[in-house]
Amino acid sequence: MATPPSASTFAQLLRAEGVTVVEVGDWETHNRNAKGPWGPVHGVMIHHTVTKGTAATVKICRDGRSDLPGPLCHGVIAKDGTVHLVGYGRANHAGLGDPDVLAAVIAEHKTPADNEATVDGNRHFYGFECENLGDGKDPWPAKQIEAIIRVSAALVRHHGWGALSVIGHLEWQPGKVDPRGFTMDWLRGKVAERLAAGKPTTTLPAPAKPTVDLSKVVAAARSNPKASGTPVTYAGVRTVEAALVNAGYLAKAYSDGHYGTVTVQAYAKWQRHLGYSGTAADGIPGMTSLKKLGEKYGFTVTT
Repeated sequence: MATPPSASTFAQLLRAEGVTVVEVGDWETHNRNAKGPWGPVHGVMIHHTVTKGTAATVKICRDGRSDLPGPLCHGVIAKDGTVHLVGYGRANHAGLGDPDVLAAVIAEHKTPADNEATVDGNRHFYGFECENLGDGKDPWPAKQIEAIIRVSAALVRHHGWGALSVIGHLEWQPGKVDPRGFTMDWLRGKVAERLAAGKPTTTLPAPAKPTVDLSKVVAAARSNPKASGTPVTYAGVRTVEAALVNAGYLAKAYSDGHYGTVTVQAYAKWQRHLGYSGTAADGIPGMTSLKKLGEKYGFTVTT
């Protein structure tokens, strides 16, 4: 039994374990808490998505489906091992499950066979959706498996639990088969090995942050939307657009390096998110708003 940490601490725990984390939009406050309590938490639940393509998978897990509102998990673990945080708090991932399984997780005993679905798991488990078709044939890249091990170890370590606090959806709710492609006993063994090695003293090297020149982005933004001649192009525009995609303000299809009308509108949404209004939220980057975007989504700003 444990109280969930703050959203910022949650992200820090994953990074401290060497996980590459991408924060998607308003993930810190995106939840289903209005439908019921979040916590106490007792374990970590692993799923597969039955989807293909990271961008589409992240969008579904953040926004949900017509029959099930998002978020559908706390983090999406992509094929390349990147963890995309899409929600924090109550998430529609576990559903109703077996009370005997919950009791075993709390006691850190081997889980019995699940044969009923009467207990709310959305309240009590961290949930990670792993990008995989779930057909038993779609491969699990080593980087993805390593990320699953690390996110599990990070949370188990924080709460002082053991590897038996990590379960699969198939162990919780009758009729579920996820994750398919490895056994949970094998995964728990890998988590136990990582825990036995002690707290990590080093993390995976952080990817080099790209640098964006504010003046060049502004020049591209001012020329492209209503350009009468040749629009100004600048490679850093793609970096800004990728951040806007991760923030949930720009569709990936428009992340093309062209700071056009759609990108202007997306950046204006980011400015309004920061509290700007009127002409201060015109979609043309300023130093403060661009730096804040970079701090959140992994790039630095020069002038």
